[in-house]
Amino acid sequence: MQHRALGRTGLSIAPVVFGGNVFGWTADEKTSFDLLDRFFDAGFNTIDTADVYSAWVDGHKGGESEEVIGRWLKRGSVSRDKAIIVTKVGFDNRGQKTGLSKGWIEQAIDASLKRLGTDYVDLYLAHKPDTEVPVEESLEAFAKLKQAGKVRAIGCSNYNATQLQASLDAAASKGLPRYDVLQPEYNLYTREKFEGALADLCQREEIGVISYYALAAGFLTGKYRELKDTEGVARSYRVADYLNDKGMRILAALDEISVETNASAASIAIAWVAARPGITAPIASATSLRQLESIVAVGSLQLSADQMARLNEAGL
Repeated sequence: MQHRALGRTGLSIAPVVFGGNVFGWTADEKTSFDLLDRFFDAGFNTIDTADVYSAWVDGHKGGESEEVIGRWLKRGSVSRDKAIIVTKVGFDNRGQKTGLSKGWIEQAIDASLKRLGTDYVDLYLAHKPDTEVPVEESLEAFAKLKQAGKVRAIGCSNYNATQLQASLDAAASKGLPRYDVLQPEYNLYTREKFEGALADLCQREEIGVISYYALAAGFLTGKYRELKDTEGVARSYRVADYLNDKGMRILAALDEISVETNASAASIAIAWVAARPGITAPIASATSLRQLESIVAVGSLQLSADQMARLNEAGL
């Protein structure tokens, strides 16, 4: 499997990143360990998580995903230097603002490292913009973490083109490390948040992109065709948003190409993102080994130019 350079970070990643938000939530610890073992056995090497995962679950406080990953790393089935760990800071926890202040970033990284059971993370992301903190303050904090060896590279998530450009300008003017990776929402259905000015900026500045929601909360697997199909689903509140004419056009195109390639709709949807301009690797999650096989299959799935074009058209 050919790995890809993640912007200017010096990190090299496989074409799909495992979304760790499910760990300790919809995937229990044993299942999570099995999923990670299979994912790495297949040649993939990157896990994405955040300090807030999974605070939205009753009885959780955030950090559960990092704790599961930490216990998996401790087992030693994969050596630490072979696993690229991405985590994030600054997303509100159950309505309580955390943000990107210098003090909070320094506190949060130590808590994440403790939960992960490691002395560094490979990539540390600002989870969302914090309009109450000067971007220079956040970059200074990240710079200290890099100097201390706690973080190898930094990036940001959910920034638009204006916000990302402002951060690049601030880094250049103050001689600070810049955000070298962006994590935007991007999939066959939701394209406007990345395509255009933001994608152009990332390509121009050689910023690595690991996009999330590659399967649109599971909708692009094709298993949700009517509202009744979402009953009892953990992400039903998101899936229902896609049940419209546009969503049905996309599913129809996925169905056609699934027949042509003998690949699942999920594999095709992820492969489409992975092949898009400016994308280094999409993030995708699974809660069972059967679901994981659709992710693993992306490593060897090559969509033709005609198939890419039909998918592009369906999602417009």
